Amino acid sequence: MFQKIILAFKTPDLRNKIIFVLTMLVIFRVVAAIPVPGVDPIRLKAFLAGNQFFGLLNIFSGGVLDNLSVVMLGVGPYITASIIMQLLTMIFPRLKEVYHEEGEAGRQRFNQYSRLLTVPLALLQGYALLIILVRQQIIPALDLFGFATNMVVVTAGTLFLMWLGELISEKGIGNGISIMIFAGIVSRIPVDIRQALFTFDLSQIQSYLAFIVVSIIVIAGVVIITEGQRNIPVSYAKRIRGTKVYGGVSTHLPLRVNQAGVIPIIFAVSIILFPGLIGNFLAIIPNPTVQVFSQRLISLLNNQWLYGSVYFFLVFAFTYFYTAVTFDPQAIADNLQKQGGFILGIRPGRPTAEYLYRVLNRITLLGGLFLGVIAVLPLIVQGALGFSTLTIGGTSLLIVVSVLLEIMKQIDAQLMMHEYE
Repeated sequence: MFQKIILAFKTPDLRNKIIFVLTMLVIFRVVAAIPVPGVDPIRLKAFLAGNQFFGLLNIFSGGVLDNLSVVMLGVGPYITASIIMQLLTMIFPRLKEVYHEEGEAGRQRFNQYSRLLTVPLALLQGYALLIILVRQQIIPALDLFGFATNMVVVTAGTLFLMWLGELISEKGIGNGISIMIFAGIVSRIPVDIRQALFTFDLSQIQSYLAFIVVSIIVIAGVVIITEGQRNIPVSYAKRIRGTKVYGGVSTHLPLRVNQAGVIPIIFAVSIILFPGLIGNFLAIIPNPTVQVFSQRLISLLNNQWLYGSVYFFLVFAFTYFYTAVTFDPQAIADNLQKQGGFILGIRPGRPTAEYLYRVLNRITLLGGLFLGVIAVLPLIVQGALGFSTLTIGGTSLLIVVSVLLEIMKQIDAQLMMHEYE
């Protein structure tokens, strides 16, 4: 691996891309360190430590809630907008045509719709979050102008991070949004290590060893599932054109066990954060009925069994959903038929699409179950061992390992292209 990294820095184009990504991440972390005016750090720390919802929101926003930075919403509104647009493709056939059948231009239009939807979502989430923080006396009370100004600032911060993520995807390596979430998780490692060292207790040595064992198992499992694939044998018929013979070769069509990658986890967290945000927002409304409803909603979310079950189901469902959106068996079957290809023992056309659909459903079942178990594993281990540092460990490890694997694959592909040149 170190040889590949050295070789990557020796390749001018790849070196420039890596430096560009690192520069964007430095800018991201600098902006994340700029707080909104008047933050009470003591109240903020206690608030984040005692609220599981905002603790998760802090992780998946890239750690920008630690000091209530001007980009406190992170990329959450953009992710939510992407989820809504993907769901709309299942409802409106025209959107599905734009995404699948109009090529790169269609995908650019689809992404533009997601960007436009991000603005009202960021304003709505910024308003709710600022109201909660004012009520909790974490930031001082604001007049109308100050409140509107802060809403515009945090919305602009989300759009700025969205722009940085798209720049990384376009000019760098890997998916920019995933890399920024990865950077936020990694940035917390030194703080977590320091806290673990200061609070180290020999009586909890078994819990620490269990944490290490679970981490190794999760990393190994993520690598195995991410790299696992089912190879479908494909043959191409011979075609004679003039004096030349084309085709007649055998290859395979790879179907990954985890076709959706880390996206289902991000989607599920974005959805599961909404009820908590709504409950915290409704709790500040001076109406007995609304407050009773908000308290019941918050108490339901604090139920670890219910929370874990909903989280598992969302991850499992989004695994199937995102796989169905990104992989179309009918389109693959049509392309194979046009190119004279066929799967051994399967007729071309619709039978091929049905076969691919059955195989994809079976292997996605394993991938979805694995992602769901990884998502709720920290809750199970925490309940068994009482070790609070494992609250988000499984999801964090899943994202970190998956993003690193994707980056290494892209670096390998770039190096291979350079060798061919």
